[in-house]
Order: sequence, then structure tokens, then C-alpha cells
Amino acid sequence: MKQPLGVILAGGQATRMGGGDKGLLTVGGKTLLSHVIDRLEPQVAGCVLNANGDAARFADYGLPVIADSIDGYAGPLAGVLAGLDWAAEQGAETIVTVAADTPFFPCDLVPQLLLAADGMAHPLALAATKGEAKTKSKSKSGLIRHPTFGLWPVALRDNLRKFLEGGGAKVVIWTEQHDGCEALFPTDAGDPFFNVNTPEDLAKAEALVS
Repeated sequence: MKQPLGVILAGGQATRMGGGDKGLLTVGGKTLLSHVIDRLEPQVAGCVLNANGDAARFADYGLPVIADSIDGYAGPLAGVLAGLDWAAEQGAETIVTVAADTPFFPCDLVPQLLLAADGMAHPLALAATKGEAKTKSKSKSGLIRHPTFGLWPVALRDNLRKFLEGGGAKVVIWTEQHDGCEALFPTDAGDPFFNVNTPEDLAKAEALVS
């Protein structure tokens, strides 16, 4: 299998931070987006940023910027679809998505997702951890799935488009329709998928960096 392309999902509405782009908030002297790019780029064949609105605000990062193709805010799967369409134009077979507000995700995210999906006709895997489910989605296996961190096959992009155009939005529902699997990541040193949703989270991230 070819090395996946990376898609950074930055299309969220950031309501708990008062709106705006969470990825442009600064932690440890760097934006969250810079932290994310630094972790993702070594693991993939190339990166793109999924964001809506004026792409010029991300000009300093030197990445292509692609918007959702589904009208309205359809959630992270709309960003996944945009990434799959972009990847198809590049001749890629798969993408790996990450969230723009999660600066500490695993440096072995991509190899572990690929390992989990090894042998699948259409490689589809979500990152998962053990623990008590709160806002995250709990799977049938009892693991907490992190739906913005996944490996997605370009071959299923038209199926995903139909799902979204039909009003679907839940990542877990669509992935289970295609026998999506999970890649388990350790939490011994804390939640590797900790994301910045509130000012309190931003302060916690600053403490973790320092």
C-alpha cells in the first residue's frame, strides 16, 4: 500500500472557544496547527488542510487548503470526504485524518492505523483508547473511539458522499457499515488525543508543553 496522505481537519466551529480557528491559538510559542503539522508530516506522503472560509489566513503554513463540499456544517465526515476527493486527484489510495486542535497525538499514529487495517480490502481504522466514555464515542468493543483520527480509503469516497447527502453525519455509524476496525493507543502518559476545546484546555496544553 502507498503511504497515506495526511488531512488536518480544521473545519470545526470552535463554539466553546468563542468561535474562530482553534488551530491558530498558541501553545509553547507555536500555534496548535504548527504542533499538529510537525507531528503529522513525517508520517505521511503529503499534507492538506481542511478548512472553510478564507484560505488566506493559513498562507503562512504553505499547505493546500480544501473546503467542505457538503453544504452546511456536516461534521468531521465532510472534512474526510473533502480529503478523499483531494487524495483521489493525487492518485492516492488512503488518507489519515487528524484534528487541528490536538497537539499531542501519537508520533506513530499512521503506522499503527495501517497495522490495524492490514489485510482489509478497503483499509478503514479509527484510533481508540481505553477508558470511560464521556463525549467520545464508545465502540462495541468497549474502547473509546477518536473519530477525527482515522485511516480512510479513497475507494469509498462516493459511498461516503451518498451517506452525507442522505443526512448521515455520525462517523461511527458509517465506519461500522464498512467493518471499520480500531487501533488501540496507550494512555499511560495521559490521553494522547487530548484536544483544546475551552480556555481551560488551552491552559492545560500550555502546562503540558512546558
